[in-house]
Amino acid sequence: MATTENDIVLIHLEGVPLSFARIESITADVKPNWYHVKLLMLQVPLYVVTWILRDVYIDGAPFTMDGKEMRLERVVCPETARVEDEEAPEETETGGEETRPAGEAEVISFSDLKKKSS
Repeated sequence: MATTENDIVLIHLEGVPLSFARIESITADVKPNWYHVKLLMLQVPLYVVTWILRDVYIDGAPFTMDGKEMRLERVVCPETARVEDEEAPEETETGGEETRPAGEAEVISFSDLKKKSS
């Protein structure tokens, strides 16, 4: 599957995972098969970079930047593990909280928590 706008990519530098980014836009360059790829770097602070890449580089082929090997890897959300026929653990003797089985999670409102702490 091709990497497109709004996909999350993992940027590798010299074979080592470096940072995550979201592809904001992909626009054609004047050279055929080259594109301006606008990336929102998902780190603190957030910032935007634009790289000029060939179509195969956007889809994961290695390339060099300033003499260093780089690669983009599209991130795919893993399947959620389904818990079936498992009973909820009982409260432990140490007074730990009882956990709920999957599908019975309690929703906690952040705005309600904020009101209580004020």
